[in-house]
Amino acid sequence: MIRLAVAMTIAFTAAAQAETETAVVAGGCFWCVESDFEPVPGVIGVVSGYTGGDLESPTYKEVGRGDTGHYEAVKITFDPAVISYETLIDKFIRSIDVTDADGQFCDRGAPYRTAIFVSDKAQMAAAEAALATAEAELGQPVATPVLASKPFWPAEDYHQDYYKGTNIVLTRAGPKKQSNAYKFYRESCGRDQRVKALWGDKAAFDH
Repeated sequence: MIRLAVAMTIAFTAAAQAETETAVVAGGCFWCVESDFEPVPGVIGVVSGYTGGDLESPTYKEVGRGDTGHYEAVKITFDPAVISYETLIDKFIRSIDVTDADGQFCDRGAPYRTAIFVSDKAQMAAAEAALATAEAELGQPVATPVLASKPFWPAEDYHQDYYKGTNIVLTRAGPKKQSNAYKFYRESCGRDQRVKALWGDKAAFDH
């Protein structure tokens, strides 16, 4: 019976894994992209991390220097029976400033550039088609590239679910609970204002 139970557990886990897919995107501050996508129906989980560079196991401090080639990025695990890769990418594109090549909003420099990292030809075709549609809708060039996937390194624990945190952190406006500090940062950075100005009623999220 024990062997049967173990076998069934392994089979169930394998089946569950086979039914999920992942999307890796960089959209500036990974706290913000994580907080946008975790509530989306069909999204199973979002992990903040680093990708695009060659340094193994990079730290936040190392990536922040801007010379490792890494982007702040997120890995989105989702159920394709509920939400498609194409829909996720459409939402991502309409949650960032795809016309900005040098960072996002108040965050400037290499780690904050946007990108869509693809793992196969199907993802590449979907991402390129979505960006072409965005370019046509905006009537101006998009700066977000489609790049081949590279190793994804999860960020330090304190970055995960930062927007939900209850620790007290120091901000320019004084000590704040982490979740409130996140809201203060996001508003001060002008992220949602710029997305709304760029996309209007086509913006993916109503903040």
